[in-house]
Amino acid sequence: MSVTAPRGFRAAGVVAGLKDSGNRDLALVVNDGPSRAAAGVFTRNRVRAAPVLWSEQVLKGARVRAVVLNAGGANACTGAAGFQDTHATAEKAAEVLEDSAGEIAVCSTGLIGERLPMDLLLSGVDKAAAELSRGDGGLAAADAIRTTDTVAKISFRQGAGGYMIGAMAKGAGMLAPSLATMLCVVTTDADLPADALDRALRAATGTTLDRLDADGCMSTNDTVLLLASGAAEVVPDEEEFTALLTEVCGDLTRQLLVDAEGASKAIAIEVVGAASEDDAVTVGRSVARNNLLKCAIHGEDPNWGRVLSAVGTTDAVFEPDHLNVAINGVWVCRNGSFGDDRDKVDLRPRDVTITVDLSAGPHSATVWTTDLTAEYVHENSAYST
Repeated sequence: MSVTAPRGFRAAGVVAGLKDSGNRDLALVVNDGPSRAAAGVFTRNRVRAAPVLWSEQVLKGARVRAVVLNAGGANACTGAAGFQDTHATAEKAAEVLEDSAGEIAVCSTGLIGERLPMDLLLSGVDKAAAELSRGDGGLAAADAIRTTDTVAKISFRQGAGGYMIGAMAKGAGMLAPSLATMLCVVTTDADLPADALDRALRAATGTTLDRLDADGCMSTNDTVLLLASGAAEVVPDEEEFTALLTEVCGDLTRQLLVDAEGASKAIAIEVVGAASEDDAVTVGRSVARNNLLKCAIHGEDPNWGRVLSAVGTTDAVFEPDHLNVAINGVWVCRNGSFGDDRDKVDLRPRDVTITVDLSAGPHSATVWTTDLTAEYVHENSAYST
């Protein structure tokens, strides 16, 4: 049931007419309380879409009654008029829910640089409000926020005492976030204040969604929202809640990874032996964004030299003659030079693990990426049409 697995939430996904395909394209998620505590993380792209600017303001109040999400248009780079469109969307949702627009978050995804057809969008909010349910609504909402996603992405877990965490996400391209990834709504019926939700969300996304780096392109619209209804009347241990939330975000990260546009390989870059966690993440991102390496993995060529060259572009602490690299468990590079025979590496499976040992300290991190394929180029060369 995704976002409706926790008690106190209803959702809907409807056809508003924003997509030429005629598929669902507008979702509404409503928190019926009794709590409305909320937290959010957003893209760090300096060019941010109107819904991001609006929702950032809403989250300053630490309360969210509902979220309106649309596919079929990003409402990014649309100026003051685009921000007014977001405001009008929130006002419409507030009207049908008899609530305040100041507690309505808005998310949009799709093509950048075009105004949304507001007559269709606003009538879609009416339609979604009429179809709100806890049963089928969660899956319908997850389906409605898809763009190039081939499948809906949902996850849910149960915590000690019976509370639930549920989530939905979308994302198949522009997956290189800084705090969040594409659009994601997480709900829980646990009873936690907004500051605890904020700490948990930042910790969970920091080691999961924030380390998915499929194509090195940061979106203008990335948003992750966490809403708590308190309907389970359970106050969980914050550490235990954070661990469960991290599981949910990790599950969504994996789903986003394997559905990335055109990808044929799911690649984990494990960096170990780093002087700091920041160094490990920096090295992981550099390797993940190396197009020559991504092409090599697509061609099933264990070209470890491209890994070392990517490591060498960073400011991480290491000595070049102490670097070690393994590909799918075969240490093809030892002490900055050749190691085991690269012909021993089997790159036929979809899952690929590249381990980089910096031999500089006790810290580690994993960044996830994909290979670079002709299908990815085709998808993104024809996107606007």
